[in-house]
Amino acid sequence: MLGWLKDRFRRGPVVPVVRLSGIIASGGMLGPRALSIESVAPLLKRAFDMRGARAVALAINSPGGSPVQSALIGQRVRLLADEKGLKVIAFVEDVAASGGYWLACAADEIIVDPSSIVGSIGVISAGFGFQDLIARIGVERRVYTSGESKSMLDPFRPEKAEDVDRLKRLQSEIHDGFKDWVRVRRAGKLKGPETTLFTGEFWTGRRGLEYGLVDGLGELRSTLQARYGAKVHLPMIGPRRRLLSRFGLGAGIEAIGPATLAALEERLHWQRYGL
Repeated sequence: MLGWLKDRFRRGPVVPVVRLSGIIASGGMLGPRALSIESVAPLLKRAFDMRGARAVALAINSPGGSPVQSALIGQRVRLLADEKGLKVIAFVEDVAASGGYWLACAADEIIVDPSSIVGSIGVISAGFGFQDLIARIGVERRVYTSGESKSMLDPFRPEKAEDVDRLKRLQSEIHDGFKDWVRVRRAGKLKGPETTLFTGEFWTGRRGLEYGLVDGLGELRSTLQARYGAKVHLPMIGPRRRLLSRFGLGAGIEAIGPATLAALEERLHWQRYGL
């Protein structure tokens, strides 16, 4: 309560900071740690509604995830920025790749550390094939469908060329949407050829600056102090914690299994970028 009153009557410029850290996924898929429009929208609203705000900063650290959730969050950032007339500045920490870079492009300006990872403008789908394994242990796969493509890419059946072609067409459509978003948001700034920028490759922040994927090198606090003064107030906007969770009483033993699986999946996303 005292902190809230102090923030409300503080004098000087204010730049609220919304932290966007983690895998991007729809609500429930990776638990409360995932970034989704459901979890992020309330944070964005609080930031853009903050009294005295001169701009809104996004502190991004995400290896990507759902293209749909990335697009929804990006669109919400632009909607609020246009509605409130506030500039949005993205600050990349370790990674803003794939969907993470999609989020960064929602900002009017992208600032990175020289060693940040940016880019990965592409679409990926990964899985396993178990048909030889189940045959070896004597298990028969039985699937009955209405619709010839309903069991497309079943991991327990041999892969079909036509199924892979369908998947690649789907990926191509999503990739086109990603490229269009980058072209619009980075219009006039991209310096590298699209045959290089849109391959799914990723780069350091310093190389990203050369390619026009980002606007500058720097760090959040020092950059904002240089622009808005040494006394600029940078309130961190994060999810409000439930009362029980503050005392470590919110999770039961039944949550351990799903939480472990979610943590493993999250680890795989980060490892792709060497983290």
